Amino acid sequence: MRAVEDFVWFYASARSSRILALGAIFCKICRHCRNIDSAGRGLEFIALTKTNLSRDQLMPTKPAKIVPRYPTPALEKGLDILELLANHPTGLTKSEVARSLHRTVSEIFRMLLCLEERGYISQSRDGERFCLTLRLFKLANEYPPTKRMITEALPIMQQATHELNQSCHLGVLDGGHVVIIAQVDSPISPGFYVKAGAIVDLMHAATGHVILAHQTPEVTSRAVQSWRRQNIAQVPRDLATHLAKIKRQGYEERESYEVNGIVNVSCPVFDDRGNAIAAMTVPFIQRIGDQTTPATARRVLKRATSLLSEAIGGVGKPLTSD
Repeated sequence: MRAVEDFVWFYASARSSRILALGAIFCKICRHCRNIDSAGRGLEFIALTKTNLSRDQLMPTKPAKIVPRYPTPALEKGLDILELLANHPTGLTKSEVARSLHRTVSEIFRMLLCLEERGYISQSRDGERFCLTLRLFKLANEYPPTKRMITEALPIMQQATHELNQSCHLGVLDGGHVVIIAQVDSPISPGFYVKAGAIVDLMHAATGHVILAHQTPEVTSRAVQSWRRQNIAQVPRDLATHLAKIKRQGYEERESYEVNGIVNVSCPVFDDRGNAIAAMTVPFIQRIGDQTTPATARRVLKRATSLLSEAIGGVGKPLTSD
């Protein structure tokens, strides 16, 4: 910068008004540039001081790379396979599994063999397809709270079915679904039942609605959001009103979402805080000549769920007259 100024003043000695004018303008520009540069550095210093960050932190040369916390690729592949097969009762071939998970056959081959050796999946008779076994269901039933509830529930449910001559089942929430963990057939035929181990859509289950209605807002909200993600669908507009009605009356009684001629009667099973952890349901069929009605089923279920709640250390809600 100094050399440029000397050059200008050298030519200014020639007493040329034009050169003098140009030299003066150029010097002003140089001084202005120095002021701007100085001011910019000052602002940068202030910014670094106030934020307590380094120059590299303010102006990173490379975007930050997000590293997964504790990556476990083998475990993730195994869980992906189990969750995939859970949605395909007839099973899938190695190629179909790989394609569905966007992986190569070589990536999932050893994982399939490991899961088969551990008893979580099995091959079809032709050796082409892999299916889930009942090992996961067995493990779930051996989980202490579930096992205890089933143990306490079965005698109570058997008594209810004999009083009503109707089948009865017990369900719990599992994400956006209802899982039937226990079931007792009607002592007479014909009858209708929902088998143990069945997975039912949360929005199509009286059992699920009863649990949601008697749970905390946080638990209910999580279950509903899980259902939305799993089904990529909107929640029924009248759901909040419907759940409020169930909570107010203490039970659910309505026609089946799935089968004509069935009226689902369902009552909650409570924990020690008064929140529903399960629901007992009778899929009621009106038989010709039978004096049993849904109101009868309601009374029997209220007594049964109250007994079960107390048996597992929960709160037995007082019975209300119908």
